[in-house]
Amino acid sequence: MTPLFEFAPVAEADFGDLLALRIAVMRESLERVGRFDPQRAAQRFRSTFRAAQTRRIHVGGEAAGCVATWDEAEALRVEHFYLAARFQRLGLGGAVLRRLFDEAPPYAQCFRVGALRGSDANRFYRRHGFVQVSESEWDIEYERPRAPPD
Repeated sequence: MTPLFEFAPVAEADFGDLLALRIAVMRESLERVGRFDPQRAAQRFRSTFRAAQTRRIHVGGEAAGCVATWDEAEALRVEHFYLAARFQRLGLGGAVLRRLFDEAPPYAQCFRVGALRGSDANRFYRRHGFVQVSESEWDIEYERPRAPPD
């Protein structure tokens, strides 16, 4: 059964906790591609962290993860979507995405997300209707139309 969740706001003071979550979630994938470096992870997270657009994900009052969204030219960018290990593979990630899709502003014609090459997140996003639109040395970019094809 998919856990029920709630979103909670994030403040700038939450940066350290969310960075620790990001590192814990991404460490294995980054090590697999030879890119694990806590300092680089902190710099990359800091460069795109937007507290006002980020929300914590709570399950039963416990912090389970976070997700950020922001506008990008007729699209909604999904960024910094991390679930603590014990909350993965329970259907929670899909439930969070469905809520983001449902709550998206009307002008958002598609959703965009990026994932590290070699990360399990790639399978997750493809399973939820995202298709690859570009690839760089380290990352894969995906888009999903607002109403995915049947």
